[in-house]
Amino acid sequence: MSAPLHVAVVTGSRAEYGLLYWPIVDMLAAEDLKMSLVVTGSHLSRRHGHTVDAIRADGVPIAEEVPIDLHADDRSSTVRALAQATEGCGAAFERLRPDLVMVLGDRFEILGAVQAASLSGIPVVHVGGGDVTAGAFDDSIRHAITKLSHLHLVTNEESAARVRQLGESPERVHVVGNPGLDHIERRERMPLAELEASLGVPLGPRNLLFTFHPVTMERDLGRGQLERLLEALVTELAPAGETDARLFVTGANADPGFAAIGAALDRFVAANARWVHAYPSLGQARYLSLMDRVDAVVGNSSSGLTEAPSFGVWSVDVGNRQAGRLAGETVLHCESDVPSIREALQVALAGPPPAGLGNPYGDGHTSPRILRILRDAPAPHELLQKHFQDLP
Repeated sequence: MSAPLHVAVVTGSRAEYGLLYWPIVDMLAAEDLKMSLVVTGSHLSRRHGHTVDAIRADGVPIAEEVPIDLHADDRSSTVRALAQATEGCGAAFERLRPDLVMVLGDRFEILGAVQAASLSGIPVVHVGGGDVTAGAFDDSIRHAITKLSHLHLVTNEESAARVRQLGESPERVHVVGNPGLDHIERRERMPLAELEASLGVPLGPRNLLFTFHPVTMERDLGRGQLERLLEALVTELAPAGETDARLFVTGANADPGFAAIGAALDRFVAANARWVHAYPSLGQARYLSLMDRVDAVVGNSSSGLTEAPSFGVWSVDVGNRQAGRLAGETVLHCESDVPSIREALQVALAGPPPAGLGNPYGDGHTSPRILRILRDAPAPHELLQKHFQDLP
């Protein structure tokens, strides 16, 4: 009997772990696969919720921890953190000796892991390549990861075409859908009473789920966009200081500018404590259970485009962070000026989207596809041989 295929999965953020949860769990349960989890990035940061605790609470074993310094949020600190991720993941891979390294998305610490794997001669499996987010430096990082990867598991046909356009072999590009949607099919939502108890507040007649991340291609890293969004929320929802709405705010990611974004949100929450409630991290079960019950998702997070449509709720996507990303009909794109945001909020709060609009990111059965592709993939030494494919 041959040894199990050993896959090291690298996760650096709460969102990415949530998306990879079911492939991780399914690999752990498979006799012919061995999964080693490498945890880095904001998972290990107290300032960002120390979400490694949530991984442990899930019962998922952690093979390696790679701490990086995320205390500062300027660009030079990000450069240093990238170097730390590269060095730390390289050392982890040397100890683990995996056959493959699996990553998802476009975080800078994931680029570090991929650089380490590439230079160590370990093939990389990249989930979520080919997407476009013109307002963030994630866009360039994502495409760089694609070129350093050897097997591409993309969420949609548009992204598959972009990966092929980058010169990757068509036979190595597979459309699998967004693995985060598997939660909707496989994880039960929390009962309302349990959800409200965990939130510490009952839901109101109108409820919004809010996430705003730094906009790393803007000179002010998105602070102006956030200020106008918060002004629009107050003007539309609580013009006289009183409202029946509830705004549930989750923390920003660890990109440059997170400290200023977090400070602005802290001031906003303190000034509107009667109806605004903040949480560094909701965790996947609570986040999706809340998404299932809100009237709209608001901000600039990709989850508003990729996950919210499956719940049949509006997503008010503000500004340019997600510009160019595939979006369904439940997504209301708006410029980051107050009138445009208010107009989108009015649509979102007037009633739910029409039924049956669907989700362009898949059907909630992505993890089985991923495992099947891993099993059928060429041997690791064959995957390492890449040839640029010119377009016809």
